[in-house]
Amino acid sequence: MFRRALVVKLRHHGDVLLSAPVFSALVAAQPGIEVDALVYEETRDMLDLHPHVARVHAIPRDWRRLGVLAQLKRYWRLYRELKARQYDLIVHLTDHWHGARLARLLRPRVSVGPAGTKHSAFANRLWNRSFSALFPVPPGNQRHTVEMHLDALRAIGVRVVDTKLAFHPGAQAADSVAKRLAGRDFILVHPTSRWMFKAWPAASMAELVNALIARGERIVLSAAPSAEERAYIAELKPRLRGDYLDLTGKLTLKELGALVAAARLLIGVDSMPVHLASAVGTPVVVLFGPSGDVEWAPWGVPHRIVTAPLPCRPCGNKGCGDGGVSDCLTAIAPAQVLGAVDALLAEVRREVRT
Repeated sequence: MFRRALVVKLRHHGDVLLSAPVFSALVAAQPGIEVDALVYEETRDMLDLHPHVARVHAIPRDWRRLGVLAQLKRYWRLYRELKARQYDLIVHLTDHWHGARLARLLRPRVSVGPAGTKHSAFANRLWNRSFSALFPVPPGNQRHTVEMHLDALRAIGVRVVDTKLAFHPGAQAADSVAKRLAGRDFILVHPTSRWMFKAWPAASMAELVNALIARGERIVLSAAPSAEERAYIAELKPRLRGDYLDLTGKLTLKELGALVAAARLLIGVDSMPVHLASAVGTPVVVLFGPSGDVEWAPWGVPHRIVTAPLPCRPCGNKGCGDGGVSDCLTAIAPAQVLGAVDALLAEVRREVRT
């Protein structure tokens, strides 16, 4: 039995959200355990209201840009904060060296991390010897990210029962979103990603949205406040015909989660809101281009994945030839996505009736 555990996930928002089942699985398997998280500061909101997360520790992403003395001071504060928690288990879910160093410094009874895939034999040996157990990481697009996270627990003999993905936006965020929506049903369209080579062309998205508006669907648009995502929405909006609500850049992360939870359906690309939909139980239609649809598919909710049958996908490149435009996305026809939307809505209606 473990008394207190630290789960380390130093990645982007969606990656951190997909670690949530690790906390629930540990609590289900080890009654009375306290499970803390170590994440980047900007991703804290993904876990801080999770009922099975006891405490969230956060570090700045730009730590390496600081001078050596400033880095050492911050690391010393972090070490003292974590050491005081007296962890007997550390679960490290990425290949970040922070986790390996902490496993050595904090000396838990058990520590587990991914098997090393470093560039040199020496680095691999150092990495692997930092942990008392290792879990395998299969090649890309062969296993869902949630299952790979849970493999860390399986590798140390923890029986995994609860694999549910969960996000808790909180009452304040839900109330804020409800005031904007005025109680009407809607389909949420989140057409952008942090990496815009994952986005469908604006002309194609406009054709899909116009078809939905023409059928009487209420459409809400959302996107992050970054310059790239705002530019996409600015290209999309003049092409739209009819009424819609645009909430681009107007929501906190928790409000975005509440918005996704309120939607009948989310239409998006491979990005964090798709994982929010999985975490709050909202059906989702997602377009995949160069990224892996097995690794990053919606988890535990009704969904449809739309792809183009190009033999080179998923390649993982930043567009074809790293040029920022993905032919496997431009090849997807609006009618193909509309068909997926109709099929998913019909499935959801059947489930409601039964």
